[in-house]
Amino acid sequence: MRVVIVTESFPPDVNGVAHCALQTARQLAAHGHDPLVIAPAPAAGADAAADASAPCPVIRVPSLPLPGYPQVRVALPSRRLSAALSAHRAHIVHLASPFVLGVRGMAAAARRGLPAVAVYQTDLGGYARTYMGMGESTAWRRIRAVHAAADRTLAPSSAALRDLVTHGVPRVRLWPRGVDTARFGPALRDEAVRRELAPNGELIVGYVGRLAPEKQVELLAGVCSLEGVRLVVVGDGPSEGSVRAALPGAVMLGRRTGDELARIFASLDLFVHTGPYETFCQTVQEAMASGVPVVAPAAGGPLDLVVPGRTGVLVAPQDALAVRDAVWALAADPGLRAAYGRAGRAAVEGRTWEAVGEQLVDHYGQVLAARTAVAA
Repeated sequence: MRVVIVTESFPPDVNGVAHCALQTARQLAAHGHDPLVIAPAPAAGADAAADASAPCPVIRVPSLPLPGYPQVRVALPSRRLSAALSAHRAHIVHLASPFVLGVRGMAAAARRGLPAVAVYQTDLGGYARTYMGMGESTAWRRIRAVHAAADRTLAPSSAALRDLVTHGVPRVRLWPRGVDTARFGPALRDEAVRRELAPNGELIVGYVGRLAPEKQVELLAGVCSLEGVRLVVVGDGPSEGSVRAALPGAVMLGRRTGDELARIFASLDLFVHTGPYETFCQTVQEAMASGVPVVAPAAGGPLDLVVPGRTGVLVAPQDALAVRDAVWALAADPGLRAAYGRAGRAAVEGRTWEAVGEQLVDHYGQVLAARTAVAA
């Protein structure tokens, strides 16, 4: 099957859309399909090796940084997308978090009579409100128009699926995200890393993710004041300055990736996520794969991932006191933390990228079969 993946982000970008698009391309290539990626060009000076190590050809279109969030690139109009679709002789077009480039990809697919599967992955309404000066209702009208043109929309979680259906998006199905259970695992717990992060033997509480307004990392301020607790923050983004100011005493590691990130995850005693607008929340799944108990808001993607009283704790969204109290309670109970960590690892062991890749190909097959039936 020849698949064109039109994505709003791709490595060397570090975010959920880029990671999922990369893993999708890997799984398709590994199982004998023929993927092609079309993505915005990264910033000048970015790691040029990313495309060379990609599992398939990557076509880059010109882009500009998103105002207020330069780490995000917005694609400019280009003939490269249309030309690439034609040259690849695609059977189906995969639109990863379509909003700008994906809209053009949808239009190009429609002109050629190609079926399109749109993957909803980012709270685009929140992005539009925060970074683009666009009202959330206006953003949802755009999202609905884009996804209504797709043969199928794939939602990463039950909460995202309900959100899409509530806003009038048709033909929505559930497609979760995978996790690399070989890379992330409890065996990577590293005492040298722990000594470096907490030289006095403190309990290590970690946050991993972008530092951006919608993540609300400042909610961890109360955790910083807990005796015997060391807060570790991994990630970068436009809110880095305000996060540093709000979390005095936190260890700020910046962006970490690959095996180094996996060692940090496994070396935590507790993982905390704060963002209430996650459509999935991949870092929660990576923490669980690492055997680390989780505290997360009872909203969005974490509702599908964290089982309260078994793999972690869900707290009221945007409630700093609830976050602090949950951390404090788990800090006092090492046995419970260990039990949650074991259960979390067991819960995700079957959620590999290979497994969800097979589900994706099934979605493609159903869409192609439906198109064939209509044509007949």
